[in-house]
Amino acid sequence: MNQRTVWMLALTAALIGEAGAQQYVYPAKGQSPEQQKSDEAACYTWAVQQSGFDPAKPPPPQQAAQAPTTPTGTTPGAGARGAARGAVVGEIAGGENTGTAAAAGAVAARGQSRRQNRAAAQQAQQQQQAGSQQQQQAFAKARAACLEGRGYTVK
Repeated sequence: MNQRTVWMLALTAALIGEAGAQQYVYPAKGQSPEQQKSDEAACYTWAVQQSGFDPAKPPPPQQAAQAPTTPTGTTPGAGARGAARGAVVGEIAGGENTGTAAAAGAVAARGQSRRQNRAAAQQAQQQQQAGSQQQQQAFAKARAACLEGRGYTVK
């Protein structure tokens, strides 16, 4: 695992812990349990309106537009382009093993294509998770602001 991946996983874990944290509400002005329940429901609705996010109805995961790939996960044509590059290199290097050089170029290009496609899919997933966490945080802040405005302590 490279350093960037480790860093992104650590950041994601920290954000999930912060965004998914339980909010505790204390009736600082002696509100009754019935009043607290009513206030919490009203603040929930207000926070949904303000943040555009409802934790009870999270948006479905979006499928990012991905470049077309073959069943093996490579970009179409990657092997052919790699074979052409390998043949050119083989011709320049001596010319006797251009077929072997073309095959090696095709294999290398397909491997590189798979790695690039995997990295792009992983980056899209991380961006989607970050967006969802931002929405959760916005909702939690809006709910806390509403409850504090009604005389509750929120932690």
